Amino acid sequence: MSIQEYCETVTNRELEIVKLQSKIPIEENGSPLISLKDCGLDLIFEPSMKRDYQYLVREEIAEKIGNISLVLEEQDKTLVIRSAWRSFEHQRLLWENKVGLFKEKEPNRSLKEIQKLVSQYVAPFNKSMHATGGAVDALIYDQNEERVMNFGTNNGMKIELGEECYPYHPGISEEAKISRKLLISLFEEEDFVCDSLEYWHFDFGNANWAIGRNKKFAIYGIIKE
Repeated sequence: MSIQEYCETVTNRELEIVKLQSKIPIEENGSPLISLKDCGLDLIFEPSMKRDYQYLVREEIAEKIGNISLVLEEQDKTLVIRSAWRSFEHQRLLWENKVGLFKEKEPNRSLKEIQKLVSQYVAPFNKSMHATGGAVDALIYDQNEERVMNFGTNNGMKIELGEECYPYHPGISEEAKISRKLLISLFEEEDFVCDSLEYWHFDFGNANWAIGRNKKFAIYGIIKE
């Protein structure tokens, strides 16, 4: 499959997922939010734009993150947590920040074009899977090499957004493919679903997970605050 064909396939699949999201029933199981910072796990936390960000996840997910962390420890690697539960306010700030960055990067594009680009990677404040507490953004740090692994679009924890962020993009290096395979397989073994557009984003329990796992309903709904 060519790069163009792959990207078109991914884009079409994402459109289908977005349409299905609002149709998935939610049978909320009430799993509470807890902070990954308080779980005693060996994790690295990417600094957040939100002051005093607590990296909250559903309680069930904390156990899964712990399992992933233990596997990586045996390989002299550490899981990097980029983001977890986000409030509506946090999501809105993230959206505005990305729009501003794209304006600087592509000043000749109209605001409408920029917003369309940003919408591929940042959901509207009230539709983000991060608001469910069932989404985790993650990378991997290699202790031996003393750096975040190469995933093809990142410089350390900083990620350049674009089509090469699609998880199985055929145009990235072999090193990046190996890094993504490791990250994705670790999360999939814990029943997460990798986002169709972002190799670092994983869902469990929410609508995206229900769609990806062909479940009749999601078990996590949105937690506003």
